[in-house]
Amino acid sequence: MTAIEAASGNLRLRGSLMVAAAAICWSIGGLLQRVISADAWTTIFWRSVFAALFLFAYIFWRERGRTLALFKEAGWAALAVGVCFAVASTMYVLSLSLTQVANTLIILSTSPFMAALLGWIVLGEAVRARTWVAMASAFAGIAVMVVSKAASGNILGDLLAFGPPLVVAIATVLIRRGRKVRMLPAAAFAAVVAMLFTLPFARPMAILPFDYDLPLLVLYGVGQLAVGMILFLNGARWIPAAEASLLALLEVILAPFWVWLVLHEVPEEAALWGGGIVLAALVLHALLDARDARSVNAPF
Repeated sequence: MTAIEAASGNLRLRGSLMVAAAAICWSIGGLLQRVISADAWTTIFWRSVFAALFLFAYIFWRERGRTLALFKEAGWAALAVGVCFAVASTMYVLSLSLTQVANTLIILSTSPFMAALLGWIVLGEAVRARTWVAMASAFAGIAVMVVSKAASGNILGDLLAFGPPLVVAIATVLIRRGRKVRMLPAAAFAAVVAMLFTLPFARPMAILPFDYDLPLLVLYGVGQLAVGMILFLNGARWIPAAEASLLALLEVILAPFWVWLVLHEVPEEAALWGGGIVLAALVLHALLDARDARSVNAPF
């Protein structure tokens, strides 16, 4: 093995570990949403405040004297993507507050498929046959969960969970159509937009300096959202997209586990069956993509 191959292998391992760590960070969101006593709007507001403060501080530290230049270079494209992420973040928390964690995360995991579908409609990008099959299987699994919720008269949380993957798909198309967008400024914009959007509906002063919710909200904004985003954006540069998407599935698997472990919230039978179908489609599709990526990158 040459020094270049060794360095490439180390970077790939580092990237894999960072993406896995990002998924672990994101996976605690459902548990935090369950244990925080504040209402959903107040939770989103303070989560966005702490995420924005941390992201701006990180960008300032990382870029040193280029912070303003970085935001100017990102421009309106980053702001548009930031608005999409802000809407996604808001709907994510609202969904978690209204339905089971497993349902929200399973539906959110269809984001790559929605991006592929929207890319085909808007940009004319080809969608492979196996992606169509995986999308059909995933949506069939979701239908199992949603029909069960509709029958019980409690479906709003599941319907809200469709918002984030759709809006993230729109952001993906915006990034592909426009000039290259630096994602960290977009993430910081997203936190600010979410903070401003939720302010009229939130009760910020209900969170006192020594309130039990305060450290949990800091963890939600900094540890779950901001640090997870930084880890993913840095780690995903060093590994194939298929492997990154596969590692990101750790969030879907771990999030219901934390809630079950701490709060003993057991997913409904329909969620288990539907979730199993969705996860099987996602894992098989990601494994096939990873196999193709290794074939393309294999030395001759």
